Amino acid sequence: MPQRRALLAAPLALLAAPALAQPWPSRPIRLVVPFAPGGTTDVMARLLAERLGPRLGQPVVVENRAGAGATIGAAAVAQAPPDGQVLLMSNSTSHGVSPALYPQIPYDPMRDFTHVALVATSPSILVVTRAHPAQNLRDFLGRARAAGELDFAVAGIGTSSHLAGVRLGLALGVRVNAIPYRGAGPALTDTIAGNVPAMLDSLPSAGPHVRAGALRGLAVTGATRAGVFPNLPTLTEAGVEVVSAAWFGLSGPAGLPPAVVGRLAAETRATLADPATVARFEELLGAPPPESTPEGYTRFVESELAAFAPIVRAAGITP
Repeated sequence: MPQRRALLAAPLALLAAPALAQPWPSRPIRLVVPFAPGGTTDVMARLLAERLGPRLGQPVVVENRAGAGATIGAAAVAQAPPDGQVLLMSNSTSHGVSPALYPQIPYDPMRDFTHVALVATSPSILVVTRAHPAQNLRDFLGRARAAGELDFAVAGIGTSSHLAGVRLGLALGVRVNAIPYRGAGPALTDTIAGNVPAMLDSLPSAGPHVRAGALRGLAVTGATRAGVFPNLPTLTEAGVEVVSAAWFGLSGPAGLPPAVVGRLAAETRATLADPATVARFEELLGAPPPESTPEGYTRFVESELAAFAPIVRAAGITP
């Protein structure tokens, strides 16, 4: 009888085993970018996806789901099954600014996610149209002070570049007119066309347009000059105490199995340490990829949430 009970129990145990007892990943992975194509989050996600897929043995397919300060795409991933097949390019908007900005955000940035790795950080670059009369940073700041206002495009309400622009306006004592788009790609397109006079955006998405001569770079928002644009001053060099940077990472829904988190983190580290990836980061950002662990990225997101909340309140930004 005990032997018969054991035989009967075996199929039940198999039925109760989690689906992730199967090899992971079992099919292509969706990497959700909560912005329109063309922005830095999209650029970094596609760079990572292209190199990470072969290591995992399945394609990593980027899916753009823009809107509401990156919260639509982030919420979709928070609500996805925790099987490792749907991931998020989490960022300083979805997991930094927006939780402090939106009163009824549809997810908890810590409780509803498994944070895997920090992928990149980037200061913003202040750019103007080629027809803009300002030829350098001091000229631009002087004109903004004289006009009493500052018009600029932003990748969306609550993005890090929006916050940097608001802080720039506060530092200059001028009114800020932020024109929001559904991502940096559309905002850059309108700025290049001259429909908006200026923009703050991260280096990987705006930098190529500066190199191509479609936009004029005036300054960067980092604490030091950017290695890829050594001739551009920082805002602090002009006496404007504004230092900011966007960040981008890899996250999944809460409850990802430890085996999936471990492999995903290890393969991401290996991808970011690959010489070809390092060279691409140096080209885009002037710096190598950061080293990160799931525990380290989780602590980083938590600290950024705490840091952004008082800045959003002080700046008076509303959705």
